Amino acid sequence: MDKIRVCIIGAGGYGGCGAIELLCNHPHAEIKAVMAKHEIGRPISDLYPHLTGFCDLPLLDPGDANCPDDFDVVFFATPDGVGQKDAPAWIEKSIKVIDYSGDFRFNDLDTYKGYAARIGKPQEHASPELLPRSVYGLAEFHRAQIARADLVGNPGCFAVSCNLGLAPVVKERLIEPDSIICDAKTGISGAGKTPTPTYHYPARYDAINAYKISGHQHVYEIERQLSIQAGEGIKITFTPHAVPLCRGILSTIYATLKPGQDLKKVLDAYRAFYKNDVFVRIFGPDKPQISTNVRGSNFCNLSVNVDDRTGKLIVVSLIDNLVKGQAGSAVQNMNIMFGFDETAGLLHPGMYP
Repeated sequence: MDKIRVCIIGAGGYGGCGAIELLCNHPHAEIKAVMAKHEIGRPISDLYPHLTGFCDLPLLDPGDANCPDDFDVVFFATPDGVGQKDAPAWIEKSIKVIDYSGDFRFNDLDTYKGYAARIGKPQEHASPELLPRSVYGLAEFHRAQIARADLVGNPGCFAVSCNLGLAPVVKERLIEPDSIICDAKTGISGAGKTPTPTYHYPARYDAINAYKISGHQHVYEIERQLSIQAGEGIKITFTPHAVPLCRGILSTIYATLKPGQDLKKVLDAYRAFYKNDVFVRIFGPDKPQISTNVRGSNFCNLSVNVDDRTGKLIVVSLIDNLVKGQAGSAVQNMNIMFGFDETAGLLHPGMYP
């Protein structure tokens, strides 16, 4: 069987590099082009020397009319606003698109406008006609729809962590829906590659801070996806923090259990919900988790606990923000879209220590 042909736009960023790392040894896919707006003509391995011998393709300008276009799938590892302008040209050529940004996470214009308003972006969408055919790319929720899709909006990294951490108890109505609090910490790579004074090493070393309090862009998609699971509107309290790590997300999630629920019932719900999901691993209080357990991997580890004294559910959800929170989910979605084994190119334990 011939390998599918992959193009990565935004290859110079961390998300693009992550996709290259995963696809270099993919059994069914081959990277045919890498594109970016900067460093045109330089081999991608000049920017990321660890790719030497694995991917030495030169960076192409996606705006160059002479760029190749004989691909099966294009990854947009780009910020909001890029994919919605450029994706239609690829889709018109029957090329599948996976977009990392919020451009296609919502499949109707009104919902997109709500998201855009929350993040202070213009509420106009450059390709509103594509929204009804887009699918939210969290495989554990929408696997069947992704398999039929030609346009997938990859989920945000915090949204992956919080949605996976909450879905079973929301769906089974084991918690009070108005009691959810998500306290999330992320490594600095979540801010992207472009340097800023706030994320300069001296500013980040030994420093922890909350940011975008009551206004983070991922809240909208978390609430939307949990509301779908619950069959009713869900609102959450969400506070993100930047911590002095390179990569990783740890979300500590709190909710009030409904009367009659206990740890066994909650654990049973999680194990039943994720029984067919290779990349979600469930642990009880006897096996506390640490961020390095998932670093470099596509796994989400969920540590499920109940505080009997207060009647609170406490779930610690851990992912690598650059893999399960970004490039890994993109490759997982690609596998599903093309009918490959969902774990192809992704089933490895990560990096330790």
